[in-house]
Amino acid sequence: MIDTPAFLDAHRPDVPDLVIPQGVTPFYLAGRPVRGRLVRLGALADALLSRHDNPDIVLRLAGEALALVGGLASALKFQGSFSLQAKGDGPVSLLVADCTHAGALRFHAHSDDDAVAALAATDPDADAARLLGGGYLAFTVDQGPDTDLHQGIVAMTGTSLSEMATHYFETSEQHACWVRLACTHTDAGWRAAALILERIATEGGIAAITPPEGDEDDMWSTAMTLAATVTDAELLDDDLSSEALLYRLFHAEDVCADRPRALAFGCRCSRARLSGILETFGREDLDHMAEDGTISMHCAFCNISFRFGRDEVGGPVTD
Repeated sequence: MIDTPAFLDAHRPDVPDLVIPQGVTPFYLAGRPVRGRLVRLGALADALLSRHDNPDIVLRLAGEALALVGGLASALKFQGSFSLQAKGDGPVSLLVADCTHAGALRFHAHSDDDAVAALAATDPDADAARLLGGGYLAFTVDQGPDTDLHQGIVAMTGTSLSEMATHYFETSEQHACWVRLACTHTDAGWRAAALILERIATEGGIAAITPPEGDEDDMWSTAMTLAATVTDAELLDDDLSSEALLYRLFHAEDVCADRPRALAFGCRCSRARLSGILETFGREDLDHMAEDGTISMHCAFCNISFRFGRDEVGGPVTD
């Protein structure tokens, strides 16, 4: 039996209280059918990724996924969570990353460490296709139990997570989108970023502020060409501001930055929620879970273990 009540469990690791105020910088190109988001996680990437024991090659992919969902969620109007799930038959069998409407990020990856190590030994820069293998990519908006899930699922197509996301929008959403993702471990720790462009209709919205003149296809092509000049070093440079980077890329296209959105370390696990889950089990099952009078539950998203005294949940201990 543990010496202290579970709700006073001092063995719970600290959770970073970290917010990046300018995690997402929305922008648009005035008079052109283009809007976008520049996502830069900064120190938040290290706080999220370094908590997990996955190999670096997996964490790099997870960092890209976090930057992607942070950027996509910021473009939606919803209350709840927006998630990416990639499930395949490769060394990384499952990758889940999600972001709430408030910008709270978390992720979980399940991998075969031996298979990942073998792959990394021969190809340390293995792309998403080699890590994930064949399978599906799903994006889901979950606004709670009283609403229907909004979900799109496509087969994973492409070599990088950027290409897979672009394929999703082209096929599931019929929406022109350009995506660049970057993640690496630097001297300052893990850093991750995303640059996302979307082609929008000019009948309303931002592009209607100044009616476009010229061929819209050419405008979209020009925007993608300019975006493609960005380097990973620029995206991940803590000393280069988002506004400066956007100006460097799109100053000839009248780039306009909008109000930034914050991103934060966030996981929705709690003692109350996990206790509620335990209460759904029968007494004999709970007795079987307990070791020395204690039931431990682990959150795969924030890598935290919670301890519950057996007497606290599910009724009395069976003799």
